[in-house]
Amino acid sequence: MTLRDWRAGELRFLLIALVVAVAALSSVGFFVDRMRAGLERDALQLIGADLLIRADQPVDANWRAEAQRRGLTLADTVTFPSMATAGKGGDSVSQLAALKAVSTKYPLRGSMKIFDSPNGPERATQEIPSPGTVWVDPALLTSLNLTIGSPLKLGDKEFEIAKLIAAEPDRGSGFMSFSPRVMIADTDLAATNLVRPGARVTYRLLVAGEQPAIAAFQRWIQQRIDADQRKGVSLESLESGRPEMRTTLDRAGQFLSLVGLLSAMLAAVAIAMAARRFMLRHLDACAMLRCLGLTQSEVTQLYLNEFLLIGLLGSALGALTGFAAHFILLEWLGKLVLTSLPPPSLLPALQGVATGLLLLIGFALPPILQLRNVPHNRVIRREQEAPKPMALATYGLGGAVFVALLLWQAGDVKLGLITAAAFLLGLALFALIGWLGLKSLRTLRGAINSQSWRFAVTSLQRRPAATVVQIVALALGLMALLLLTVVRSDLIGAWRNATPADAPNHFVINIQPDQKDLIEARFAQQGIVGAILYPMIRGRLIEVNDTAINGTTYPDERAKRLVEREFNLSTMGALPPLNKIVSGRWYSDVKPEASVEQGLARTLNLRLGDTLVFDIAGQRVRAPVTSIRKLDWSSMRVNFFVILNPKLMAEMPQTWITAFHLPANQGNFVNVLTRDFPNLTVVDLGSVLRQIQSVLDQVIRAVEFLFLFTLASGVLVLYAALVGTQDQRSQESGLLRALGATRKQLSRAQWIEFLLVGGLAGVLAASGAAAVGWALATFVFDFEWSFNPAVWLAGIFVGAICAFIGGWIGLRNVLNRPPLQTLRES
Repeated sequence: MTLRDWRAGELRFLLIALVVAVAALSSVGFFVDRMRAGLERDALQLIGADLLIRADQPVDANWRAEAQRRGLTLADTVTFPSMATAGKGGDSVSQLAALKAVSTKYPLRGSMKIFDSPNGPERATQEIPSPGTVWVDPALLTSLNLTIGSPLKLGDKEFEIAKLIAAEPDRGSGFMSFSPRVMIADTDLAATNLVRPGARVTYRLLVAGEQPAIAAFQRWIQQRIDADQRKGVSLESLESGRPEMRTTLDRAGQFLSLVGLLSAMLAAVAIAMAARRFMLRHLDACAMLRCLGLTQSEVTQLYLNEFLLIGLLGSALGALTGFAAHFILLEWLGKLVLTSLPPPSLLPALQGVATGLLLLIGFALPPILQLRNVPHNRVIRREQEAPKPMALATYGLGGAVFVALLLWQAGDVKLGLITAAAFLLGLALFALIGWLGLKSLRTLRGAINSQSWRFAVTSLQRRPAATVVQIVALALGLMALLLLTVVRSDLIGAWRNATPADAPNHFVINIQPDQKDLIEARFAQQGIVGAILYPMIRGRLIEVNDTAINGTTYPDERAKRLVEREFNLSTMGALPPLNKIVSGRWYSDVKPEASVEQGLARTLNLRLGDTLVFDIAGQRVRAPVTSIRKLDWSSMRVNFFVILNPKLMAEMPQTWITAFHLPANQGNFVNVLTRDFPNLTVVDLGSVLRQIQSVLDQVIRAVEFLFLFTLASGVLVLYAALVGTQDQRSQESGLLRALGATRKQLSRAQWIEFLLVGGLAGVLAASGAAAVGWALATFVFDFEWSFNPAVWLAGIFVGAICAFIGGWIGLRNVLNRPPLQTLRES
């Protein structure tokens, strides 16, 4: 029976729907599985040791002595941003680099991978740069037009480029640092004269040894950190394994899985519709089998076995398709992880097969159970009883499977339930609007004097349920694609419009007090206006209202990170440009006072009148909050979370920071500035933002690729809805042709019908995408949003094209049958 149904084409569409659903989820499953396996395999290499102590100041010498007493091996790294300069005099060029000074024995776990020449083979090494030499990322050679052996100046010392860095074990992910790496031996660091007061330096002590000794030392050092309330010190171990990377991967996996699940859910609708058509076309055959002696249970088992065969075959083909498709995701997203990835496990394939079978059971079982209740006398009476309550109850199984799959793929109960509710709400809203649009066509039936137009409108209204399903399915698929194509471009455009054309595109940090007047004079000579120098003071918030605070004080992750690191504080007499007081008043500089940015105040639950205590270079500074400020972050100007009055901060150590706009034709100014003041760090925001955007574009392209599955699922549902009415359409077509309608009129009516369905689905999709875009701009990105008519034009055009494709595939044979044959069969 299975072979006969296959030859008759009854099962092919069901198989295709299963393949699309399983492929959408399996492609994400294989991708996430390999990324996670790579991180777990390289867990130790992600920190380059068994335990890592990270600090803003050199690590306590007593801690080193204790580690050595316990027989542990130690290594050090010092990292900070700095300018790398190539060339001499007026021909010099500079590039912001991530400088890293390493000690012997680095790394303690894993190994460096280097190139001896640009085109040479990659090799692993346990060496570090020899004194007077530097290892660099290949990207630095390109940006500065250098070769191996070229000189490179870092601060006051000139080095020779000796090797190219292929991979660092403890660098982790490509998106953790956008600046190219420059690595030197720690014995050369002092000669550069780059580590000065106010420099953003991170010290790391790497520790390795036997696991029991590492665990005991970790407990010992954690007790010291907690007892002394050490600030700016954190521990990383194998268990933590760079949690920010794991969190990022987990969240990306959840999002991609939900995108794939949207495709699977639409395909599930197609599966349910295909199964219902299968049931309707097998009623007579089922009645015949009952007459020949098969029991209800035997009939049910017969059809369940047939569907199980199709389910296993479709799920296996879907898993294979997903395995092939995941290589596209790796091509776009795998570059974010620099280490090679291990081969995938069988788990995603097994999950894909299980998903396919669950979808089949949840959405195809109800129609199949109705076949067991087909009476014997249907062979003669051609009647069908209403579905039994138990058969109807099985439709609830589909809903339960839907929610279970969401929870499984999301990996989070709250996220899964919210997604399920949002999906069902959007489904209901689109269905309501589609039904209202269908009702409104009744008034337009006579608006156009065309028989084909009237045939098309009548056909849509004759099958309202099927028409609404077609509209909703296609609209959901199109909305997903529009949101990530046209609307994404509008969001980027609005973000760019929110930033003025003359907004600062360069930041300069680490300006020393004795350099302040010289730097201002340089700006004046260059004709740069608006480059205000602000003092920057590093301090840690240690008390709020006489209560000591630390990372455990706040449950919110962002709040924890804020109180565990030093703030960039500032002091000035007047309110900075584009800052607005939303509550309180600006200080009068008579007594200690603090002004706090409203976002920080919200995160740390700070209010007017709260007393803050900062630790600044060992000195306690106490000030009440007298104003809350709102900042214009899109201005790209220098902004501070906390500003203290000048009288309070007069004796505090400080460096200076500024931001300025540099026209493209004055790019050499930065090279001259960093040549004359090598301790300065100049950040080219245009370059950084381009690199960030390139990473985001990779992610967006991968998600857009997944949404192709969503669009394919929407077209499948459209096709299923059309094929489900194929028999009825054939009868109507035969009758109309027998009554005098021409084949051309009916063909034209079909095209009009597809145009109406696709156009309405496109309007709904564009409206939904625009609404989501507005919500993102208003509540997430906080900039002005303007609706783009191109979204609706694109929605209508793509919707019509998809409807034409699905309609042609589903109904191309309806008009080919002779009217006499249709009438005889009826």
